[in-house]
Amino acid sequence: MASSMLPVIGKPAPDFSLLSTTGEAVSLKQFKGKKTVVLYFYPKDETPGCTREACDFRDHFAELEGHNVVVLGVSTDPMESHLRFREKQNLPFPLLSDEDATVSKMYGVYKQKNLYGKKYMGIERTTFLIDRTGRVAQIWPKVKVEGHVKDVVEFVSDD
Repeated sequence: MASSMLPVIGKPAPDFSLLSTTGEAVSLKQFKGKKTVVLYFYPKDETPGCTREACDFRDHFAELEGHNVVVLGVSTDPMESHLRFREKQNLPFPLLSDEDATVSKMYGVYKQKNLYGKKYMGIERTTFLIDRTGRVAQIWPKVKVEGHVKDVVEFVSDD
């Protein structure tokens, strides 16, 4: 069982390779030295909070890109679901499929959740900012969607 510890700010972010809606595998190391990465984990495609968060990243995408930031969304949904979600919401960034939760566990965001008294395992909405050296620069745990992307944009703008 992977620990549910979040990576540490200032330490190297765990590398991974996941299939993306671009049709290719995306790994963290491909951005090292080039771009800052916003890696956001979200529970489920097409749910109200996750749709709002994805659309907020979409609406601020040009601004983030202007700061040399790449946005990657990760959930345990299968690729078909990601492709539908990305097309329907017109998302300009890739979604990565972590169906077996390997990467979600590496990042400490795959946790026991409780919905109406029913316990299940799932992703706790969390965003990581990974700098060009591959280190964790910032973590937003237990994200509340309202205003979150604005906080991320402000953080990279101060960089």
